[in-house]
Amino acid sequence: MIYKCLIVDDESLARELIETHLSQLDNFKLIASCSSAIAAHKILQSETIDLMFLDIEMPVLKGTDFLKTSKHKPKVIFTTAYRDYAIEGFNLNAVDYILKPITFQRFFQAIEKFTNTNKSKVRESESSKNQSAYIFIQSKKKNIKVFFNDINYIESIKDYIRIHLQDSSIMIKHGITSFEEKLDTRFLRIHRSYIINSTKITAFTKQDVEIGKIEIPIGDFYKAKVLQHLK
Repeated sequence: MIYKCLIVDDESLARELIETHLSQLDNFKLIASCSSAIAAHKILQSETIDLMFLDIEMPVLKGTDFLKTSKHKPKVIFTTAYRDYAIEGFNLNAVDYILKPITFQRFFQAIEKFTNTNKSKVRESESSKNQSAYIFIQSKKKNIKVFFNDINYIESIKDYIRIHLQDSSIMIKHGITSFEEKLDTRFLRIHRSYIINSTKITAFTKQDVEIGKIEIPIGDFYKAKVLQHLK
């Protein structure tokens, strides 16, 4: 993922130093570098910014005041020569608060904090999405709603498939290959007769996958792809 960045600082040397540090990171792209909060405001109205490096003591409008009044709030790392604003900065939910002069080591620590926070939010979003995803399965003249998160694995038995859930199973007449197309990326075909929910794996070897107390074989045709995925 590429993160779009904005630098806001009235000192040209400070902006250049942050630009230099930022240029060493492949997945961070500098969109603009501004000398005032007013100029930054115009950028935020026209660009989607993921991370803003924001000085505090600037003429006309202080960085903290700018952030308080801004409608478009990206994540912020405050960059300042003054310790006095630290509490205020963190009360504004800043990712970090860096004192000048900014070393690359300290800069990188702040970047790591930003990426970890962002990844955590992405995981929470994906987890929520995964738990809410479902499929309707026709069984005994009923359309049964089955959440993907409740499926442990799917087993092919001739012209039928058995969908193994947490505490029960559902048998329907359906080809395993065509059923696989209805599933999302958490499901992994490991054998011509088995599809597993990869989030349910409790252990695995080169020969099989364990889901709780159940051992499911890995087919020779699928082995390379499965082991690469699991590792």
